[in-house]
Amino acid sequence: MKTKIDLTNVGLLVAISYVSAQIFSNIASSKIALIGGFSIDGGTIIYPITFTLRDLIHKTLGKKVARFVVFTAGIMNMIIALLFWIVTLLPQDPGWGLQSQFSVILGPVWRIVMASIIAQVVSELIDTEAYQFFVDKISKKHQWGRVLFSNAFSVPTDSIIFCSIAFLGAMPLKVVTSIIIANILIKGIVTITSIPLIYSVPDQKGQILEQ
Repeated sequence: MKTKIDLTNVGLLVAISYVSAQIFSNIASSKIALIGGFSIDGGTIIYPITFTLRDLIHKTLGKKVARFVVFTAGIMNMIIALLFWIVTLLPQDPGWGLQSQFSVILGPVWRIVMASIIAQVVSELIDTEAYQFFVDKISKKHQWGRVLFSNAFSVPTDSIIFCSIAFLGAMPLKVVTSIIIANILIKGIVTITSIPLIYSVPDQKGQILEQ
């Protein structure tokens, strides 16, 4: 049975979740961990879900809004980086004593910030086009296919662009390659596990589709 629900509220909630996940992942990316023999930035824990969230925005509010939210997230990430940079420049209270630690952890490394924003915008726009192509040219019914198809293009693009800009020349090629592979693998796993989410929101007609 098809159920009518409030499209605006759902779209707003998903858009807020998308922008929030983008910001959280960029902050978490300040740590490089070693998991299962692979080097991996901390943001990979949450960042992959943004691709599916973007698909949900596309489904509920359309392609133009999805593009707008992608650019908005990029701008917000830049604002957050600027905020942390300004805060690191403020003189510390003598009783605090954590200025150097704060600067090291949250002071923006501009190369990584720009790598993240460029990779995010490019990959998410590719995701948008791939999603729309699937709906227009392949199938309007199989929603799971939209997620797999669009993410198959956007996930590798994001990982390669981000790691190349952020780490090439600063880290050994072996480590950079490891981070790229780990990113693609984890994002692929998250893509598969997040597929059911595409059925949880309405399309632009305000209905949850049966297929």
